[in-house]
Amino acid sequence: MKIDSAVLAAFVALSVAATLSAQVKERPIPRLVKKDGRYALMVDGAPYLMLGAQTHNSSAWPAMLPKVWPAMEYLHVNTVETPVYWEQFEPRQGQYDHSVIDALLAGARQHHVRLVLLWFGTWKNGSQHYMPEWMKLAPDRYPHVIDKNGHPADSPSPFAAASLEADKTAFTAFMRYLKAADPQRTVIMVQVENEPGTWGSVRDYSPAAQKLFESAVPADVLAAMQVKPASPTANWHEAFRLEAEVNFHAWAVAKYVGEVAAAGKAVYPLPLYANAALRDPLKPGAPGSYEAGGPTDNVIPIWKVAAPALDLVAPDIYQDDPAAYLKVLELYHRDDNALFVPETGGGPGLARFFFSALGLQAIGFSPFGLDYTNPRNTPESLAPWALNYKLIAPMQREIARLNFEGKLQAVAEKKGEVSHTLAFGAWNAMVSYGAARNGRAEGNAEPIGRILVAQLKDNQFLVAGFYTRVDFRPADAGKYRQFLRVEEGVYENGVFKFLRIWNGDETDWGLNFRGEPLVLRVSLATY
Repeated sequence: MKIDSAVLAAFVALSVAATLSAQVKERPIPRLVKKDGRYALMVDGAPYLMLGAQTHNSSAWPAMLPKVWPAMEYLHVNTVETPVYWEQFEPRQGQYDHSVIDALLAGARQHHVRLVLLWFGTWKNGSQHYMPEWMKLAPDRYPHVIDKNGHPADSPSPFAAASLEADKTAFTAFMRYLKAADPQRTVIMVQVENEPGTWGSVRDYSPAAQKLFESAVPADVLAAMQVKPASPTANWHEAFRLEAEVNFHAWAVAKYVGEVAAAGKAVYPLPLYANAALRDPLKPGAPGSYEAGGPTDNVIPIWKVAAPALDLVAPDIYQDDPAAYLKVLELYHRDDNALFVPETGGGPGLARFFFSALGLQAIGFSPFGLDYTNPRNTPESLAPWALNYKLIAPMQREIARLNFEGKLQAVAEKKGEVSHTLAFGAWNAMVSYGAARNGRAEGNAEPIGRILVAQLKDNQFLVAGFYTRVDFRPADAGKYRQFLRVEEGVYENGVFKFLRIWNGDETDWGLNFRGEPLVLRVSLATY
């Protein structure tokens, strides 16, 4: 009997993976949990904070990885986000190439980091450019969106049944192989597609799409969007009017992505998410002014009901305006959605917003494109990001636990806003930026201050950050603060290691955090 070479190769690969798995103690599968309105990503059975960085789009090829790992090491990341390319994984239909996955797993383990793998499948930034060649050469079988003028757009149709089945099959094969090859749980999460949706057309106007657009809106969509049309059989236009086409396309894309996610999760239930190319959070603009179909803030409820296999939806934040940036964090920090920032601009001025995300219980944060395949990336340009992670990395498990328990607050400086007050029951943490010796807050010349404060006990706090001054005041105005003990230290294996006591000039005007990583454990008393 003749055995197909592709089948034989796949069998050998899975057999090798299974043999390796048997030699490695299997760890718990990562999972997203919710308690008391807060989320945690559980890795190895405990809350985990992703200190991430995402590689450039074409940096996951094995030949490029020598320029990736040194940058990740310099940044002190514990998690690397990087793509898996459908065109590489399935170069011929039904034949799978695991070499890129194997190289990523081996490199991550060697460098002691976890991975979030990004499935560049049907969609990558609204287009189908990572589909295999055998699909690109058959547009009649794997069709594009048809725009309002009857022309094909540079975007795959969410109503293409053959495309959906091909993606489900490939993604399932990817997840099945990952389960067998990674008992160590090097991979802790997977992104399904990348910024799915469409540029240049608000929706698909093909005959199949138009028929559904003129049909009744699914009841779960109406309920999710809290819309009660005059008729229970109202079509999309009747139910949503000006937002009809945007909502329709979001439902179509989410349903497609949800089916792909469900197929992969059935064989390996890792946490899965979809990311969004955002609309302006302060001045959204009319439909058509942003990528339609993805999980933008206005259609998150639709994505939740249409793609329940996804654990969360996440914002790719490239806003430079601080007000817009903070608004995005608020919009994706929802009771039904854990906050995770899988992509953000890598400019130094954005580094402080890592602390803003922590203040909203983010499970992870990842600036984009910080590897050395781009010659513009240097240790000097990456320094603001490296500083954040150098501070947090030794205590990331403790920070993740405290945040999950609701005991941590964190803030970042904004231009013109020179102070914050963080309330912790009987105590208020008084945060100021650029404070002079007399204690008067002036603000830094550039808004680079950021700080976290966590309550360890009733009268004991963990404080860490940069370019900020922190003091404490009793909430009871009739009482006064005294520092019982201020300890500088470091975390080693999750335990605070005492280095020295601060006193005198170091505490008389509050606790001053400058440009070097600094962790203080502060014990307080009143008089």
